[in-house]
Amino acid sequence: MSTVSESYLVGLIGEGISQSLTPPMHEREADHHGLRYLYRPVDLTEIGLPGESVGDLLRQGRNLGFNAFNVTHPCKQLVLDHLDEVADDAARLGAVNTVLVRDGKFIGHNTDFSGFGTGLAYGLPGATLDNVVQLGAGGAGSAVAYALLKAGVQSLTLIDLDPARVAARAAALAELFPGRQVAAAGRDGLADALSKADGFVNTSPVGMHSHPGLPIDADLLQPHHWVADVVYRPVETELVRAASAKGCRVLDGGHMAVGQAVDAFALITGIAPDAARMRQHFLELIGQGR
Repeated sequence: MSTVSESYLVGLIGEGISQSLTPPMHEREADHHGLRYLYRPVDLTEIGLPGESVGDLLRQGRNLGFNAFNVTHPCKQLVLDHLDEVADDAARLGAVNTVLVRDGKFIGHNTDFSGFGTGLAYGLPGATLDNVVQLGAGGAGSAVAYALLKAGVQSLTLIDLDPARVAARAAALAELFPGRQVAAAGRDGLADALSKADGFVNTSPVGMHSHPGLPIDADLLQPHHWVADVVYRPVETELVRAASAKGCRVLDGGHMAVGQAVDAFALITGIAPDAARMRQHFLELIGQGR
């Protein structure tokens, strides 16, 4: 159902998000469609509020005429207590990053998982999904693991430094996707898991400007592997470079960053955006040092 409005007022609630690339991506794409669209960050760090204030901010925003909000760390789970409806996938994940305001009600969605799925389909078409290894089981890792299983991965091995966290995540996913194999392992199981894998996904922070380096030994990668990273600052991480040099097909983190924005824009406006155009704009922003 179309939700096209005369104008849109959208917010992003989270910590340290004043320099997020999502607002300019939304606004530029809206310009192409002739929409009046303002997207404003609500940075909890700058206004001195805790994540627990997300419900009050949603209600204040609704009263001020906001059409929607994106929510990010540390609010993706906290926001659940303040919603009237939650989309099935978001409920299964236990996390929401997009809230629509419809007839005074708050409706929660998750475009983190769908954004990765969109990026995977767009950036690695035809990738073999029989057996995949994922490093990291935190917030981003949970969304990506869900996306991988939703995309058809038959066997998923999650590897994390926190044994309790990765075991709990694997068990929860196995329950959500009966018939699939979801296993948890420590770093000592990485080499064996990769030797049997079709693809590898990094959802750890290693590779970011603030955490430079390779998340795994590049010697473990083989040309038949496809390799995906969720880190997008820089877009070409050391992992992406190393995997490309090995002859692997690669998916940079920009695909997930753009994919979540593409899917959120569609939910908010009821209009299908041009994903390729949004990715080009994203790369321009990154190139400008944004």
